Amino acid sequence: MDTPSPKAQPTALVVHDRLMPGSALANRLVDRGWRVHSQSGVDRLLEWMRSYRPMLLVIQLDLRGGDVCRLIQDLRADVGLTHIGILAYGPLASSRLRESAIVAGAQVVAADSSILDQLPTLIETALAVD
Repeated sequence: MDTPSPKAQPTALVVHDRLMPGSALANRLVDRGWRVHSQSGVDRLLEWMRSYRPMLLVIQLDLRGGDVCRLIQDLRADVGLTHIGILAYGPLASSRLRESAIVAGAQVVAADSSILDQLPTLIETALAVD
């Protein structure tokens, strides 16, 4: 089987400031044929997304120095970015944060402890068209 050309690869942005599972998520996406960009913060994130128009945003909910739920709301409010699937993840104990992410517009919210094992299904759900 031929490897898809870089132009044929879907683009994902992984935003995290913790090595695990952030780096492992990026590696798994690459293994599944995605072109992946990683960032450690939310500064200029909307600007980046307007330029590169990724299909998928995988974002850590408990980023230091950033209001991830506000960012998700801003993303959903931008008509040019509503197509982006959002897969958010965070600590299992933070149910309030997970609920806030769903209200803000994340299609899928997963626990750190299970995201790697469930990644293919979570991506499929995040990219499903309503």
